[in-house]
Amino acid sequence: MRGRRIQLIAGRARGSALLLWLAWALVSLPAQAACPEYELRVSDAEGQPLVSLPMPEGAGWCLAWNHSVEGFAVHDCYRNVGGHMVLERSHLPDFAAGLDHIPGRGRQVSDGQGGYWIEDIDEPVPGDRYRLRVGAMRVDHRLVRHGEPSLRSLLERSRDQGCGIDEDMLAGDGPVVISLSELAANEGVTIGLYSKH
Repeated sequence: MRGRRIQLIAGRARGSALLLWLAWALVSLPAQAACPEYELRVSDAEGQPLVSLPMPEGAGWCLAWNHSVEGFAVHDCYRNVGGHMVLERSHLPDFAAGLDHIPGRGRQVSDGQGGYWIEDIDEPVPGDRYRLRVGAMRVDHRLVRHGEPSLRSLLERSRDQGCGIDEDMLAGDGPVVISLSELAANEGVTIGLYSKH
């Protein structure tokens, strides 16, 4: 009789443990399922991630840098379109050395301040990634927002959904700007859009 009682108690304990595990799984599953399927990742020459940003379908970002001669900011702006990295538009504040519109590649529109946007480029990036030699701090290659949602909103939403982010990127109250030059000046990196699955 005593052996049967121990088996019943053990069976109830396993049943309780199973119920607790199922409850935990059901609570955490929606949060994990809500995590963006894609991330923008910057990796060093050895493939080690330097930056990972949640980048759900439809979200965008810009790579900005200071022109090496004139010093003004240039932007190449990308978007996750159906899981692919697409160059959507570029901002060029001047017709300085190396900066001009290539006819047939988007359309040039004045920015109203002496520079111009090249809109509607809509050019997929081969392999959804590219190599970049990151400039020194004077050039300051950096990731910045491109429309809505902002990089800050993407990070906060992922944090709130339990997706795991680098909390240091949310330091301060202003826009999130990630300087690649602070992380890897004068080094080669790969910037890519990757599926997490």
